[in-house]
Amino acid sequence: MAHSQRRPMTRLLRCLQALAAAALLVVPAMPSWAEVRIKDIAHFEGVRENHLIGYGLVVGLLGTGDKLNSSPFTRESIRGMLERLGVANLDGEALKTKNTAAVMVTAKLPPFARRGSPIDITVSSLGDATSLRGGTLLITPLTGADGEVYAVGQGAVAASGYRVDGNAASVVDGVPTIARIENGAIVEREIEFSLFQLDSIRIALNNPDFTTADRVREAIAKHLGSSQVEVLDSGTIEVWVGDKRNAPETIMAVENLLVTPDAVARVVIDEKSGTIVMGSDVRIAQVAISQGGLTVRVRENFGVSQPGPISLGGNTAVISEEPISIGGTTVIVPETEIDIEEIDGSFTILNGDVSLQELVDGLNAIGVGARQTIAILQAIKAAGALHADLEII
Repeated sequence: MAHSQRRPMTRLLRCLQALAAAALLVVPAMPSWAEVRIKDIAHFEGVRENHLIGYGLVVGLLGTGDKLNSSPFTRESIRGMLERLGVANLDGEALKTKNTAAVMVTAKLPPFARRGSPIDITVSSLGDATSLRGGTLLITPLTGADGEVYAVGQGAVAASGYRVDGNAASVVDGVPTIARIENGAIVEREIEFSLFQLDSIRIALNNPDFTTADRVREAIAKHLGSSQVEVLDSGTIEVWVGDKRNAPETIMAVENLLVTPDAVARVVIDEKSGTIVMGSDVRIAQVAISQGGLTVRVRENFGVSQPGPISLGGNTAVISEEPISIGGTTVIVPETEIDIEEIDGSFTILNGDVSLQELVDGLNAIGVGARQTIAILQAIKAAGALHADLEII
């Protein structure tokens, strides 16, 4: 009975496998890139952020501020601030506070920011303060590249990390010398820019590519007409506005159009962390790969050579008043052990024009880690078999 029950189960499994294979044959291949909005891969010229910077003081720290002896700019800033507040004839050398830190304040002024609008700011320690946690930023002007003040910041800082010190150990979580203040600055000056003065708008691709630029042109031409758009270069598409009053409506209509971006095959390697990112279009010609290595281990041990005790008899005659050294001396004897291990690697053949999945499977078959994979990819590129840009950051 048991043998007769196995046959139907075996036939059922074979039928399921055949159905699964047939399903794989009829499933269409998914495209490497999906459709995205134009606003997600490009930006409009003139509609951009502007960087702001300022120098200020954070007060109220619990003994974690700058040491005034090693940070003279903090001492001078405190004295200048107090003088402006009416505290005159102050000796800067007498300042001993540890609750103040000099900081650099940075922010981004959004496009079309109006006077009175709040913006976020980032506060970073400039001296040797150990933490900005619990501090308050005093009023700090934020200037642009032209030297004009565009915003003013002030408020309680919020540090993402913390630091705890003890007599024999310390614990640091995150970076407590960098903090943020949400809506910590107020815009005081506007950047003059009007969309109603534009005869045309230019779209700048974040990653310039002629194929992507042409696809953007086609999408806009279907919506506005072919005479309203043209490609200027690999990263710029110009859209003509019939009526200047329609510029905002044209931008809103164009930025939500869907296109399929194209990209060059690229392999990005971060040697510091061992991270490897490969695009789906990466191809490799037929190569044979063998990975081996030589490992040398050196161990240093220290032994102690101590002589045994020496016992003198009861009838010991003193023949000299000078001290007599009897026996040996305790010494430390270094011991070095060296082990050499050589690993022989077997060859693995990657067929020509392999896909990304086949490449990953082939490298995993060798059993190499991230560091070895980086060396293999560099060697494949040097051999001319990697049909992709190899970028090391």
